[in-house]
Amino acid sequence: MLSLLKPKVATHKVPDSEIKNTYNRYRMQALFSVFIGYLSYYIVRNNFVLSTPYLKQELNLSATQIGLLSSCMLIAYGISKGIMSSLADKANPKVYMAVGLVLCALVNFALGFSFAFWMFAGLIILNGFFQGMGVGPSFITIANWFPRKERGIVGAVWNISHNVGGGIVAPIVGCAFALVGTEHWKIATYVVPAVVAVVMAAVVLISGKGSPVSEGLPPLSTIVPNDVTVKAKDDRAPEDMSSWQIFCTYVLKNKNAWFVSFVDVFVYMVRFGIISWLPIYLLSVKHFTKAEMSTAFLIFEWAAIPTTLLAGWLSDKLFRGRRMPPAIISMVLIFFCLLGYWKSDSLLSITIFAACVGCLIYVPQFLASVQTMEIVPGFAVGSAVGLRGFMSYILGASLGTSLFGVMVDHVGWDGGFYLLLVGVICCIIFCFLTHFGALELERQRQNGDESSDLKGLQAERN
Repeated sequence: MLSLLKPKVATHKVPDSEIKNTYNRYRMQALFSVFIGYLSYYIVRNNFVLSTPYLKQELNLSATQIGLLSSCMLIAYGISKGIMSSLADKANPKVYMAVGLVLCALVNFALGFSFAFWMFAGLIILNGFFQGMGVGPSFITIANWFPRKERGIVGAVWNISHNVGGGIVAPIVGCAFALVGTEHWKIATYVVPAVVAVVMAAVVLISGKGSPVSEGLPPLSTIVPNDVTVKAKDDRAPEDMSSWQIFCTYVLKNKNAWFVSFVDVFVYMVRFGIISWLPIYLLSVKHFTKAEMSTAFLIFEWAAIPTTLLAGWLSDKLFRGRRMPPAIISMVLIFFCLLGYWKSDSLLSITIFAACVGCLIYVPQFLASVQTMEIVPGFAVGSAVGLRGFMSYILGASLGTSLFGVMVDHVGWDGGFYLLLVGVICCIIFCFLTHFGALELERQRQNGDESSDLKGLQAERN
């Protein structure tokens, strides 16, 4: 690993009297950095979706070809997410995130000067690969700085970076079009977002924090001693294990890691089935204007912010750290909202149903992310995120983009929506399996704690 990416080593120790205040300040900076960082990854990812109507017209592409281009990035992202998130376990999270963001920006600069299908395909694959450097550091940072009892609301706050980043693309691109005109659509949709991403990468480097220990603080378990965490079966320190050993030992053989990964597979199938095709569907089928389509796109992304925060708070407080019940409720509601989005003809109704799907689809996604942090030891979070990310993009996003495009070309839009409804049902099934797996882990932890207490009492009597 390049020396630039290696974890930071503390050069000083924070005095005991300043630990609490320093910890509270640093963890807010850490959350801010990953929020801004991941938001920025979406600026140089979702901009491609807004470019597809222009790209389709200039290169005379079919729906299948547009779906193929989208899938190229998502498949590359899924593969990269599996690899890069595992490598992030051994890296400095803020530097890792910033480097990946700059590389994505450079690819977008190149897209702004491309003119052939094969050039777009190659660069989109490259962009997807570098996108994989964003999510692992985010989860690692949250796991490093926040105890389990706070991860629901903290995860919700971080997760709305998806929505802010995905939603802010439309205003950024819209302002760029106002400045350069539609004839320079490549500059507006690719180059301008890339400039914004480079600026944000600098913010990540300035504000980011690696872990309490790397900043001269005690470990999180010392700062928050009563937090319930997942206990590793192997007491070896992570420094004694390679990334591959961590992945095999704590993730690959963990059934709960697979259950939560399949939750994400079907969430991503529905999410990308809507968001990747929303511009073309609303313009060509529902006959929205481009301004109305951009408004619906923005609402779809930003409508999730209040519901995500509410679901995170409820999972911490009402459901006492159990993440899947709110996810199940959300997916049931999504089923009916999809029917409304599909069957309605009213501009207002379609926009409302799209907003409702946007409100709800990010809830199971972020709850699955939080659940992932709670089913493995802290030093294996990146590896677990990698498996989930690999599965969700290789299977889920591909089903929502390429297979959806094939269905549209050969069966019609109805076939695509039937595909999404099946995905919702499958997601609900795996939410239940994940929930039962989490309950089993809780019982194991409680039994382990009771056994430790009993042994302690026996030792005292002896």
